[in-house]
Amino acid sequence: MKTIKKSLPFIGVSSFALLASPLVAAEMNMSDMEHSSMHMSNMNHSGMDMTDDMADMDHGDMDMSGMQGGEPPADARSPDYSNGMGYGEYGKPVMMGSLPTWGISVDDLGYQFEEDAVNFELEGWYGDDSHRVRLRTEGHAATKDDKAIDSLSSLAYWQPLSIFWNGEVGAAYNTENDKSALMAGITGTAPYFIETDARAYVYTDGQVQLDLGAEYEWRLDQHWVVIPEAELTVFSKDDTDNNITKGFNELETEVRLTYEMLSRQLSPYVGFSYETALGDARDLRRQNNEDVDTSSITAGVELWF
Repeated sequence: MKTIKKSLPFIGVSSFALLASPLVAAEMNMSDMEHSSMHMSNMNHSGMDMTDDMADMDHGDMDMSGMQGGEPPADARSPDYSNGMGYGEYGKPVMMGSLPTWGISVDDLGYQFEEDAVNFELEGWYGDDSHRVRLRTEGHAATKDDKAIDSLSSLAYWQPLSIFWNGEVGAAYNTENDKSALMAGITGTAPYFIETDARAYVYTDGQVQLDLGAEYEWRLDQHWVVIPEAELTVFSKDDTDNNITKGFNELETEVRLTYEMLSRQLSPYVGFSYETALGDARDLRRQNNEDVDTSSITAGVELWF
């Protein structure tokens, strides 16, 4: 009995501690506890039974009338947000690059003071980024004496060949020798941003003419641009009636100082041009009392729209 009496205070204190421990634990701040170092690799949940059959669950009594869905009302808008209307007069959406459009560019319309002649180089096209029809003409018109107009015009189909190069094929007519020709060419941007074009003309009499051109734009600022350019003409056979000899026939060079204005659509320029005959063409021109080398101050405009 004495032993029991002595144990009662201990039992009372122990019971109080057990009852108070949940309250103390609830007030403990556990934000600083770190569990990342706990080893849990041996924990295995594969033995847990998760195969309870829910086939007897019935949701038929649940009221879902307020949920969105079901058959749409008769006046509901169509998925294309056009009130049920088709493309109709609005047209089918397409990529902008595939829309046919047109353009006109005047690469040169200037006056040569030494020769009293007007030089021109114009081009118009219709199509998209993949296919175009191009009409092109270049030449010069004398302002004195007979006022003759010598031009080389072509109508061609144009198509991109790669990222930087385009090809064209068509028909051409040369008023200087009054002959028609088949034409094929390639134009594009060579390394170092050199604009390059090469065109071959096969005339009805078997003559083949090759025109090679190169141009570079040296931009001084947002408006002023220096443009050096050169063009080389080669023929496959002699044609003395038109001052043509086999091989390299003529070299034309020009340097322009242009000022771009009106969103760069209009560019007045002044420049200096130099033309020289090459090879046997020099002797042929001397025999006909014609100049073999000519130079001139030029002035004109470039424009596109």
